[in-house]
Amino acid sequence: MITAKSYFSGAGGMDLGLTQAGIDILESYEIDKTCCETLKSNFNHKVYETDISQVTVLDQQDADVYVGTFPCTKYSTAADIHKSRTGDDLFLHFFRHVALAQPEMYIVENVPGMKKFRVVMEALTRLPEYYVRVECPINANMWLPQERKRLILIGSKKPFNDLKYPESKPIKLKDIIERNIEIELPKYALNRINGIGNYRDKPIISNPDLDDIAPCAVAHYGTDRSTRLVEVDGKLRPYSTKEYARLQGFPDDFKFSGSNSKVYKQIGNAVAVPMGKWVGDQIKKYFSM
Repeated sequence: MITAKSYFSGAGGMDLGLTQAGIDILESYEIDKTCCETLKSNFNHKVYETDISQVTVLDQQDADVYVGTFPCTKYSTAADIHKSRTGDDLFLHFFRHVALAQPEMYIVENVPGMKKFRVVMEALTRLPEYYVRVECPINANMWLPQERKRLILIGSKKPFNDLKYPESKPIKLKDIIERNIEIELPKYALNRINGIGNYRDKPIISNPDLDDIAPCAVAHYGTDRSTRLVEVDGKLRPYSTKEYARLQGFPDDFKFSGSNSKVYKQIGNAVAVPMGKWVGDQIKKYFSM
């Protein structure tokens, strides 16, 4: 079986997708305690709650594929609003593991904005002995009713050009909505709708009955549910945690640890599960060549 190690694993969206594709995850590395609790509740492989910058390489378990989904917040165009689009050095620690361990294949998932950072892209695409291709954007709307553009970087010891994209139609927003639930519209959300207060924009409202798709699921939704609303049977409300998880492709039996705000954060930070499965399918195709 093809084996993989997962770095910056978060709540396990990539891990779950890879597992669904038949990849054997050996280990996950994640610093956040709540995310580690979520990982341990849903997977049987080893989960290390640790700072990756403190982990050595050559005395660790090896694997066929190394997968890095390091945080995207400082690469995102949204960071321009707060002048925090600065990049960071976390990518160097994933790069260090790949450079020293020399796995057969390595995968990076991040936002398209990462391409702006020439040093990051040079490090991740110019490793000797690797053929690298960058797929950007890969959009979650290929599988899910969510607009979520991502960059997928694939490094491999042999050339790999035979990537396949999904042909099936994605599920619709109306398929994931809970119809008979009561969710209060926060007062601050109502203020935002009416242009009251210090808001830069109004909520993005999606109507499942009009075949709308949702905007990108964001990590801060747990602390501000006014940015994305759904109109269900003529009423506006925030997405429930179950709907938010479904937007990312998580099955209903997936167990998230922590408070509601932490659940929303984990979901918003996660890799969309079908995107992870697509990555796993490409890995399998490569190893079958």
